[in-house]
Amino acid sequence: MRILVTNDDGIHAPGLETLEGIARQISDDVWVVAPEHDQSGVSHSLSLNDPLRLRQISEKRFAVKGTPSDCVIMGIAHILAEQKPDLVLSGVNRGQNVAEDVTYSGTIAAAMEGTILGVPSIALSQAYGHAGRAGIKFHCAAEHGARVVRKVIETGIEPGIVINVNFPDCEPGDVQGTTVTAQGQRNQALLRIDARHDGRGNPYFWLAFAKARFEPGNGSDLKAIAENRISVTPLRLDLTDEPTLTRFAKAFEN
Repeated sequence: MRILVTNDDGIHAPGLETLEGIARQISDDVWVVAPEHDQSGVSHSLSLNDPLRLRQISEKRFAVKGTPSDCVIMGIAHILAEQKPDLVLSGVNRGQNVAEDVTYSGTIAAAMEGTILGVPSIALSQAYGHAGRAGIKFHCAAEHGARVVRKVIETGIEPGIVINVNFPDCEPGDVQGTTVTAQGQRNQALLRIDARHDGRGNPYFWLAFAKARFEPGNGSDLKAIAENRISVTPLRLDLTDEPTLTRFAKAFEN
């Protein structure tokens, strides 16, 4: 199996090293094509007004000055054009990608791009908590990642489907199992604007979520992570809502 590994945190991110280790437990034909710099939150954007700069770091390892989607396109359509990969793995992201994150995440967007280009794709993310980024337990994803990926491959990924995997913020031995989940929904009332001033008195702002108790919905990715369970969520690229399609079709008949 030929595996293309990418991410949105950049070519030097520790999560990318973790994902390489996961991939090498599955295959010895692993290629890495990742962004030159951190591209978190860029979603499914493409570089249309700037050229893509490709830098080969070592054998089977490349950095692209572009977005995660750019990296997957470069990997599949250029670097591996003569023999496409059999699988795209994106991550391991620095922080969970659940609920509304799936629409913002460059990690998930890279897996979406792989799916669009006809390659089964899985996004992987590692949650972290109050310890912050300095205390991310990437060893949790490292311990369980290959098993989960193998199970997904054995089960099969239908065309047009992206698999979103999230690992909880706990030690590997404290994981309470794996749950297949639905995309959750946060309490958007917790969204806040953190207003500040720079050294010259000019205002600037940070987007943030307030720290407050929130009960996630049963069966959701948020609930699984809160219960120290690995979340596996199938996402569909086709965003058409069938009930609304039918309702609108009837409304526009006349």
